[in-house]
Amino acid sequence: MRAFRLAYDGRPFHGFQRQPSVPTVENTLFATLSGLGVTDDRDEVPSGYAAAGRTDAGVSALAQTVAFDCPEWCSPRALNSHLPASVRAWASADAPDDFHATHDAARRTYVYDLYAPELDDGAARAAATALSGEHDFHNLTPDERGTVRDLSVSVERDGDFLVVRATAGGFARELVRRLVSVVRGVAGGDRTLSDVNRLLRAESVEGPDGVPSAPPEPLVLVGVDYPDLTFERDADAAESTAAVFADRRIDGLVRARVAGRIRDGVSDGGEPG
Repeated sequence: MRAFRLAYDGRPFHGFQRQPSVPTVENTLFATLSGLGVTDDRDEVPSGYAAAGRTDAGVSALAQTVAFDCPEWCSPRALNSHLPASVRAWASADAPDDFHATHDAARRTYVYDLYAPELDDGAARAAATALSGEHDFHNLTPDERGTVRDLSVSVERDGDFLVVRATAGGFARELVRRLVSVVRGVAGGDRTLSDVNRLLRAESVEGPDGVPSAPPEPLVLVGVDYPDLTFERDADAAESTAAVFADRRIDGLVRARVAGRIRDGVSDGGEPG
């Protein structure tokens, strides 16, 4: 059994979990394993397979973790030889035969980069404190079961962004993105700490008082902890992964500059500049 760290840009995919007619990260991984001869069919699930979590459409990852039975030659570099640039393997670890990437994860950490130049940092931190601890988050997820979670939520200022970090043993669906909506609402003055406390009580909060999910694209799964595994960084695979995402960063900067030029031109009446 071998466990692999995967990094991916979630924007081209309809989430992690495989689906029959749309591109997903898991579909891509299974096709890669078939192309390498690890499995016989592009839709075949490899023996012992499990993943740390199921990120939603548009959500990216630094440390998504998958594990399955494979030959010794199956390394991050081997996977990357068949994976598209949007999905990269960069580290791996030997795992016991009974290892399960979902159930054996002790802690998962997500980071959300919230564009927030005008939001109140102190209010955002107060909201994060109120949301931390063990609560029933039934008002912050569409799930009907498994809604009691013990979370640690923090907020740090980084230029125009508030970096919202959420850590727990596991997360209900959309929970992190709805936590971000609550933090943004309190920091922007649209919600109060009393509203936060109400969301954490037993009664259901719906309609206009309910909490929508924040957009998925700024959310990244940055950590999955396994106390008994030691991951080894594959130098070549990690270098190629960093290069791929450096290119994607540059592409994003160029796109932002083009958008800014159009914005400024419209504001100036269309005058060349």
